[in-house]
Amino acid sequence: MAGGWALLVIDMQRDFCAPGGYADQAGMDIAALREPIPQIQRLLQAARAHGHTVIHTREGHRTDLSDCSPAKLERSAAAGAPIGSAGPLGRLLVRGEYGHDIIDELTPLSGEPVVDKPGYGAFHQTDLGLILGNAGVDRLVLTGITTEVCVHSTLREAVDRGYRCITVGDACAASDPDIHHAALAMTRGEGNILGRVCDTDEVLRLWASGTEAA
Repeated sequence: MAGGWALLVIDMQRDFCAPGGYADQAGMDIAALREPIPQIQRLLQAARAHGHTVIHTREGHRTDLSDCSPAKLERSAAAGAPIGSAGPLGRLLVRGEYGHDIIDELTPLSGEPVVDKPGYGAFHQTDLGLILGNAGVDRLVLTGITTEVCVHSTLREAVDRGYRCITVGDACAASDPDIHHAALAMTRGEGNILGRVCDTDEVLRLWASGTEAA
């Protein structure tokens, strides 16, 4: 018997999508990172209407940064946005701060799991696999930011765990459009080795048709 679908909304946080957050401090184009919001809203509405599992993720760290490796701290400092430093939205990428939370446009509904992750991939040091297993999910639809880092890291983790995956190209974004398209091209390589790349309309038609295959 086929399992169920889950829509993953990856890291649509103020720290990545709002002025003064981590991405802004690091010099990234937050306007580009906000472009997927309307598409994700459509996918959320449809997933909820069809009864599919919806899971949101947030990248961030404990207040004492004990779950943030020295190497990651060094990389954030080199980017000009040291994790844990003070910013207009609170300490950058620290759990519980205003900037760490999901943007208002994509607020999770009551009962929708929010997975807090210390790394780029959503399976690393989290209970995501347990949540998906308990929900009977074997097919994932990936959205969010950034295409080349947290979305791609989660995708690769999922593929190695046997999930059938769809990456929604117009519901993901990178600060640099060339990198976004390159990440999608890597996914499509070798006959969709990392799963299919679709646009939002294709996913909505797939769900509406009741087709099981990802």
